Amino acid sequence: MSANALYTDLSDYYDLMCADIDYQAQSNSIHRLHQIFGNGANTHLDLACGTGPHVRHFIDYGYKSSGLDLNQPMLDKAKTRCPEAQFSLQNMSEFKVTEQLDLITCFLYSIHYCDGINKLKECLASVHSALNVGGIFCFNTVDKNKIDSDSFVEHTATSENSFFTFRSGWHYSGSGSKQLLKLSIEKTTADKTLVWHDEHPMVAFSYTELKEALKPYFEIHIFEHDYDKITPWAERSGNAIFVCVKI
Repeated sequence: MSANALYTDLSDYYDLMCADIDYQAQSNSIHRLHQIFGNGANTHLDLACGTGPHVRHFIDYGYKSSGLDLNQPMLDKAKTRCPEAQFSLQNMSEFKVTEQLDLITCFLYSIHYCDGINKLKECLASVHSALNVGGIFCFNTVDKNKIDSDSFVEHTATSENSFFTFRSGWHYSGSGSKQLLKLSIEKTTADKTLVWHDEHPMVAFSYTELKEALKPYFEIHIFEHDYDKITPWAERSGNAIFVCVKI
C-alpha cells in the first residue's frame, strides 16, 4: 500500500494515531515564540495541518488561523473542528495565499514531506512570499546526521471496541537526501488483528544544509526541541525547533 493510500484510508484513525501528542503545549510554545520574535499581528497558516488540532489552539489564542494539507478527508475533519477557519487543498512546496501572513507553522516534522531538496527550497520560497515583513516561520525538524535508525516510538489506544498499537521511527541510510518514516499500525478487534506497515519517503538534510537554504530569506533562531521551555539550541541535538524571521 502506498504512503498516500495509508494516509487516506486511515484518516478516521489519524487523531487516534496522534493521541499522545500534546498539541496545546506545542501551540502554546510557538505562540510564545511568536510574541518574542513576531511582528505583533495575528494572521496564521498551518502547513500540513491534518485534522486541524493546532489551528484550533491558535484560534483560541486569538489568531485568524487557516490551514492547508494534501489530504481532503483530513481537511474535512479540520473544518468540522474549526468551522471559523479557512482550509485549502494545496502542496506546501508551491502554495498561494490571498493575503500576507504573520505566522506560518509546520508541526510534527512535516517539513520533511517536501519531495526532495529542490521542493524544500520551493517551500521556503513560498513561505517567504506569503509572510509579511517581520513575520515568522516556525517548524520542527531532524538532522539526518543524528538519526538513530534503530530507535522508534510506540503508543497504544482503544477506540470502538478495537485496540491499536502505533509505532514509528526514522531511518536514514547514511548518504543522500532521502530518509524514511517507518510506520506500523496494528488494530485488534475481538480475535482478529489487522496490521499495516508503511514507509513514507521524506527529504533528509543536515542542519548546515538547512541553514544555507534558509539564509537568503530569513533571520534564523534555533531552539532545543522542548515545548515546555524556550532554550537555545546547544548544537548537539539533531532534533530542534527553527524560528525564522522574514527579512
